[in-house]
Amino acid sequence: MSKEARPEIPRKTVYRLSIYLRCLQRVKTNGIRTVSSEALAKAAGVKSAQLRKDLTYFGQFGTRGLGYDVELLEKMISQLLGTSSLQPVILVGVGNLGTALLSYQGFQQEGFEILAAFDLEPERLKSKSLPRPIHGMSELPNFLREHPVRMAIVAVPGPAAQAVANTLVENGIAGILNFSPAVLQVPDEVIVNNVNLAIELENLSYFVRG
Repeated sequence: MSKEARPEIPRKTVYRLSIYLRCLQRVKTNGIRTVSSEALAKAAGVKSAQLRKDLTYFGQFGTRGLGYDVELLEKMISQLLGTSSLQPVILVGVGNLGTALLSYQGFQQEGFEILAAFDLEPERLKSKSLPRPIHGMSELPNFLREHPVRMAIVAVPGPAAQAVANTLVENGIAGILNFSPAVLQVPDEVIVNNVNLAIELENLSYFVRG
């Protein structure tokens, strides 16, 4: 589905699609071929009416009284999310967090491949055993011109994050997963998902405090 043809979908709906996909994968592993909206919703932690509403943004799925074909719905959601084939990603910032992300084996299982990593000081990383060579930041524009990459992970310190984001956007990146504490300013057509571990811990702290 082209970007122009997509309906306006709430971001929370797209997020829940990822949860539904993982639930379907678990169900499929258990040998279940059809699943009701109630059972799938319960596994995903949402109400069945919410699940049905989310799916109707993309068409009609399932058969009344029979439920959803697990394999078919899994395939459809994978196609909607663009993960039915490996999606290329680049990583910028190879400190402790960046090194852990670069070494993580699970990305390919989820449909993503980190093609390359970039750092301001690639020389300091030569002694480390990493699955990808580390390029200098000066090489980033040429790399993006030569490879059809639209997504980037930013794992640099806060003060450097905006300049990195500017370079990424100028060279065609349309989606950024931001692990830095900075609030990035990007054009409206660029999507930024922020992963701020301190904020998440603060949120947990509020709910668990005595």
